[in-house]
Amino acid sequence: MGKITLIKDDITKVTAEAIVNAANSSLLGGGGVDGAIHRAGGPTILAECQKIRAHQGGCRVGEAVITTAGKLPASYVIHTVGPRWQDGHHDEENLLKKAYLSCFKLIEEHGIKTVSFPNISTGIYHFPKESAATIALAVITQGVQDNPGIEKVNLVCFDEENYRLYFKLMGEH
Repeated sequence: MGKITLIKDDITKVTAEAIVNAANSSLLGGGGVDGAIHRAGGPTILAECQKIRAHQGGCRVGEAVITTAGKLPASYVIHTVGPRWQDGHHDEENLLKKAYLSCFKLIEEHGIKTVSFPNISTGIYHFPKESAATIALAVITQGVQDNPGIEKVNLVCFDEENYRLYFKLMGEH
């Protein structure tokens, strides 16, 4: 898949110009990848998120905001809010697609060349992993095609199940 690389690791340890955070709408950190990014990045990220909250009141589902990366091996953190899976009849698939598209809008605006994505919404938000991986790959593939400045996109899977799903789906392309 050329510029798209699959990695099984902790996203806070993978070097890239930007790391995408599967945030919650409060932008104040939480569980899963969100908590890990805030812990590893240090208080600078939270302070910047608090400024964004003061300015715009958080981040809505499907949208994204950008901060610096604190102590992470990156320059930026792109915080995006994926949807909570309810039953598949509350526009969850379109909202997840919109979350990835919102990240690519910021990637383009900031001239970011390398970025790492986690598995958005598949943890405590319970989005079905195979469906989420299919959506992610489609949007990321299109995003790379639409933005020739992107040199590398890392798909960083913390768990074996997501890693295997992406491995299988990427083999089919």
